[in-house]
Amino acid sequence: MTEGLVTPGAGWRRADGPPAQAREKKRRKGGRRGGGRDGDPTVDEAEFTSYYGRPIIKPPVWKTPDVPLYLFLGGAAGSSAVLGAIADASGNRALTRVAHYTAGGGALASVVWLIHDLGRPERFLHMLRVIKPTSPLSVGSYILAPFSALTAATAGLQLLEAFPGLQRFGLRRISGWFPALEKLTGGVSAVFGGPMTTYTAVLLANTAVPSWHAPYKELPFVFAGSGMAAGGGICMAFTPVADAGPARKMAVAGAGVELAAMHKVEHDHGIVGEPYQLGRPGKLMKAARACTAGGAGLTVVAGRTRVGAAVSGALLAAGSLLTRFGVFEAGMASARDPKYTVVPQRERIAAREAARAASADGSEGNDVPTDEASTITR
Repeated sequence: MTEGLVTPGAGWRRADGPPAQAREKKRRKGGRRGGGRDGDPTVDEAEFTSYYGRPIIKPPVWKTPDVPLYLFLGGAAGSSAVLGAIADASGNRALTRVAHYTAGGGALASVVWLIHDLGRPERFLHMLRVIKPTSPLSVGSYILAPFSALTAATAGLQLLEAFPGLQRFGLRRISGWFPALEKLTGGVSAVFGGPMTTYTAVLLANTAVPSWHAPYKELPFVFAGSGMAAGGGICMAFTPVADAGPARKMAVAGAGVELAAMHKVEHDHGIVGEPYQLGRPGKLMKAARACTAGGAGLTVVAGRTRVGAAVSGALLAAGSLLTRFGVFEAGMASARDPKYTVVPQRERIAAREAARAASADGSEGNDVPTDEASTITR
């Protein structure tokens, strides 16, 4: 009786009535409702309809691969900025350099993909005209803009320090200030790095898309863990093995957080977790789990070798990228199918009615006459 509600791919029917095959089948039955083996009347299968066969909510107009790449690059850049500040504070110059290069390059590339999705560069500038604390998009714009500028400046200072031949046009005179400026810009970018890895998850969860909105508590942990796995994996792959210890720890910890949080997203939210397990999103998420788990395991086993670090870093970065694509595709699939909007609404209504009925029954049971109550007390 719930085929139209819970069967994958049968989420909605056209509002102009059942398909022609179903009408012909009903006509052959003579319009009878009885279909039981013993002639007992049965109810027809539920028809799940929407107006003109259209989705109930409007799917986001974000494009692929622009937005998934923006999500991946921003997460990797944010965690790399934090890793770079930690390495700088401990005097690990090799890891500091690689982490700041990763953060600066990832931040600039993420802005490029975001602007490409917007269509015109000035639209990004329009997002900075006002700040609205209640809007994740507005707050995220004021995280992305300073983070990108600071990480790019830090990476540029690293380049100038590593290659003195680039210090032209009077820069040699102020080259002594480069280490102090680098610490300043790198430290401030690390402050923005943490929110950079998670604000996009808050942005997705703040929409009406069912498979993004329901796991609003877990999705930031998925993105944080995914960003840590990607940033740690990339830095681990390009840093000398003796200096890559913090990157290995970040990568393994991030992979564990991502896998645990993603499991809750897929299995703790009823029908809205279904898109993460079916079709193209399901294949992407399975591949992401395989890459992330394999990369974390290889990091523990062979991460202290040059080849092992490179392979495990590539697997972790690939797993993070596939996770972002899978989450994006699952959300779009849930927005296109009305059952993921209506079924949870009906479940919430039924739960409220059941709670109201239980509350009413409890209040009626407590209306005991005074003499009876005193007798029970005695």
